[in-house]
Amino acid sequence: MLSPEDKSHWIKNLVTNSGFDYCGISAARFLEEEAPHLENWLCNSFHGEMSYMERNIDKRLDPRQLVPGAKSVITLMKNYYQASAQTEIKSSRYAFGLDYHEVIKEKMRALITTMQAEWGMFEHRSFVDSAPVLERAWARNSGLGWVGKNSMLIHPKAGSNYFLAVIILDIELRYDNPLAKDYCGSCQRCIDACPTDAIVSPKVVDARKCISYLSIELKGEMPTNAPAYDSWVFGCDVCNDVCPWNRFAKQHQEPSFLPLNTINEWTKADWEALSEESFTTLFKHSPIKRSKWNGLQRNLRHILKEKQ
Repeated sequence: MLSPEDKSHWIKNLVTNSGFDYCGISAARFLEEEAPHLENWLCNSFHGEMSYMERNIDKRLDPRQLVPGAKSVITLMKNYYQASAQTEIKSSRYAFGLDYHEVIKEKMRALITTMQAEWGMFEHRSFVDSAPVLERAWARNSGLGWVGKNSMLIHPKAGSNYFLAVIILDIELRYDNPLAKDYCGSCQRCIDACPTDAIVSPKVVDARKCISYLSIELKGEMPTNAPAYDSWVFGCDVCNDVCPWNRFAKQHQEPSFLPLNTINEWTKADWEALSEESFTTLFKHSPIKRSKWNGLQRNLRHILKEKQ
């Protein structure tokens, strides 16, 4: 029978051959450090209209509430970085290609199938930004990086342009140690560069000011006091782009994340000409479908207004 250390080694070898870039493993436990930070964030209403953040707090803080008997949390990182030549109207680079939820879930299913073929059946659940899981906390706990002042997970050798995915399972493994400290130091380029001053203090983002939240999560009409979008129609990459640790960013090797419909080259006229029917067809398998056509039109109106 394999030891927990042997199983962890086997998993990490498997992960590198399964389309992921990095893997870390942590013991499944209550996230004691995160609890007061999450409570304060919610009490300050920094989550805006994301009411789902107020639900299932116990599950967010303890994976054993999601998988009874859970012993381990495996965190996976998947690179999505590619240089962007966008000019007039911009979309976050993570949304250039196919929907990452679909792409990563498929890879995780294949990964778990291989694990069960090797070890037999085990209890587990896997998540890709789709359930009450604090992925960045688990990534940090498993030594994959630290949480930067922009609240993004920063890998010391690869930066922050990564999707995070989590597998919670009832198998004991060998656990990685967190980094001794974070390495942002006195740098606050992300704070200074944020177009809307959404980073209200180190590691604390007020979603109500964040362009990513306003252009994607916010439903309905734009508030009269909404900040300028800085030409971002879907998401925002500013705090990532200015981070010195992203000098280590390398072009991803995932065909599914290459730009659909040359979206990274679209002009203002291309976005304005987009009909609802075309939106539905072109973005059927894209993260951009999340904004819906009406939301995208609202964002465009807001951008064009600020350009007048």
